[in-house]
Amino acid sequence: MQTENHAASYSAGDARIRGELRSQALVEAFVLSGLFFLLLPGTFLGVWNLIGISGKRALDALSPAWIQAHGQAQIFGWIGSFILGIGFYSLTKARSTRAFPARAGWSAWVLWTTGVVLRWLGGVTGWEWRWMLPAAGVLEVAGFLFFFNAVSRHRPADSGERREPWVLLVIFATSAFLLTLVLNAIALFRLALTGSTPGLPHNLDLQLVTMAVWGVLVPTIWGFNARWLSIFAGMRKPDSRWLLTAYGVSVAGVVLAFLNRWEISSAAFVVSAVLSIRALHVWSPAVQPAKVQDIHSSFPGFLRIAYGWLTISALLACTAALEDRFGGIWGASRHALTVGFVATMVFAIGQRVLPAFCGMHVLWSPRLMFWSLALLNLGCLWRVGMEPLAYELNLATSWRLLPISAVIELAAVTLFTANLVGTLLERPAHLRHSVPSKPASGGVG
Repeated sequence: MQTENHAASYSAGDARIRGELRSQALVEAFVLSGLFFLLLPGTFLGVWNLIGISGKRALDALSPAWIQAHGQAQIFGWIGSFILGIGFYSLTKARSTRAFPARAGWSAWVLWTTGVVLRWLGGVTGWEWRWMLPAAGVLEVAGFLFFFNAVSRHRPADSGERREPWVLLVIFATSAFLLTLVLNAIALFRLALTGSTPGLPHNLDLQLVTMAVWGVLVPTIWGFNARWLSIFAGMRKPDSRWLLTAYGVSVAGVVLAFLNRWEISSAAFVVSAVLSIRALHVWSPAVQPAKVQDIHSSFPGFLRIAYGWLTISALLACTAALEDRFGGIWGASRHALTVGFVATMVFAIGQRVLPAFCGMHVLWSPRLMFWSLALLNLGCLWRVGMEPLAYELNLATSWRLLPISAVIELAAVTLFTANLVGTLLERPAHLRHSVPSKPASGGVG
């Protein structure tokens, strides 16, 4: 009987290891495709767009489809791929009795990646966009449904864990992600049937971006921050009531945006940002030393800076709702949110956790981690400062200086990508220093 029990235990452990290896391979695929979308269709196209806009000193100098393709590559191609990859990886940690859904995971990756590529190509080239854009919307929804179905089936053994605030936020944000993709697909179908160009109407695009960021990305970051900041950064444990209240106010802001009540919507986002800072104790003194082994010691500082950008973005949105005439203040607000808050969080948290998720690696270079974060925030500060001066006041000097921000951010993204790729190319930490045993000598020493 003991032998049978031991064999069953070994078999279960072996299956767990196989599931771990499959999840690591899948998350590596999502991370690498996400980095591709970040570096080339996302950031490189953004640099090209900004140079074109600055050269003609007008936001409408470029096709809205180009600008929207850049945003789609950043939000869905980069951040969306990271979210799906981390989500699939977490299934192996959920203590579920089900086997890891490798087939569903790779199906999701193929559909999702193909959809994002088609969305980018259709928007940038304009070639056959009337079928490319709707097909992209359908493929993105289909890929996400594979992910959503797999996550729904893998329930943790301890059902009480799902009631923790961070889990609730991630569940709510995941549901909002699906709704955002469905609305985006519907909009692309309508555009294909009635539109004359591959660009969505400005107001609808702004509403969808607001939903994607404040309804999906920001709550997802809050959820993972609630789970990890006390562990990795030594901050106080989150206040559940304040955090869920912050989320509720952000949802109200998204709804108000779709009702075109931008003044009230922006004010709601300010309140939501302040409540999240209060809930997560981001700006309060740490109660434990931060865990910065194998990463740069500036890690907790950049987490705090990110929440400064979140607040600045919401305040700029309030100003834009009242004063914006040419898109400069709206653009600065959106950049402070997507680059200052979201990208800073991904650069900081990602370089902390992704090496472990991809097979117990150690970050290749803590120094590159610092410089990627420093350059990212410098570029964001430059862009947010110059954009209103150029677009709204039409200052010639600001137009000339504006493209420098894009070059700085491209350098930051390149360093971030190089650091993660270098990490994945290195041998895992537990194998790097292993020394093969030498055969025993046959003679007498």
